[in-house]
Amino acid sequence: MSGAFLAGLVAGYGVAIPVGAIAILILGLSARTSFRVGAAAALAVATADGLYAAVAALGGASLAGIIAPVAGPLRVVAAVVLLGLAAHGLRRTWAAHRSKATPTARAGRGLGTPGRAYAALLGLTLLNPATVLYFVALVLGRPDTTDAGLLPAALFVAGVFLASASWQLLIAGGGTVVGRALSSPRGRLVTGLVSSALIAALAVLALLPG
Repeated sequence: MSGAFLAGLVAGYGVAIPVGAIAILILGLSARTSFRVGAAAALAVATADGLYAAVAALGGASLAGIIAPVAGPLRVVAAVVLLGLAAHGLRRTWAAHRSKATPTARAGRGLGTPGRAYAALLGLTLLNPATVLYFVALVLGRPDTTDAGLLPAALFVAGVFLASASWQLLIAGGGTVVGRALSSPRGRLVTGLVSSALIAALAVLALLPG
């Protein structure tokens, strides 16, 4: 049981740590309005990550019997997909670092309340197809998070949500000081490298026996 929760934590941090436009938006909302608004935006991002993790976990559970005969090859495919995501993230991180480009995001006036911030950030995060691909590949690579029933799947989703929420709330609560550190070229380089390393580690785990 604890293994599924820990897998969720690692997966959640792997998808949450990169600092991009969404993180910049959360920082801007928190700085220009209040921590309540920034926290609502942060929890919206965590909610989207949790929803995608739940879809992947429940889908993996329902397909467990069907994919059992080809579980071995699917582990390899999942590992390749995860390694591809890690390489893509690393390439984007390095390219942005070399070009000194800073991700931008506009915080509209309509996001000045917690409810509006939550709804807007939830929609924006759900529009990212790479997130669901990440979790589907991870669940297919580690079917032990779902094949024992709904409880391990729920623990996996809870781990994803808590990891994502803790990181996004850290960004929201850090204010302008932490915000400048994380959104600087060096900060984005470090967070991008850490995220790629986590995803690559998950790819290696996908090749290990369940």
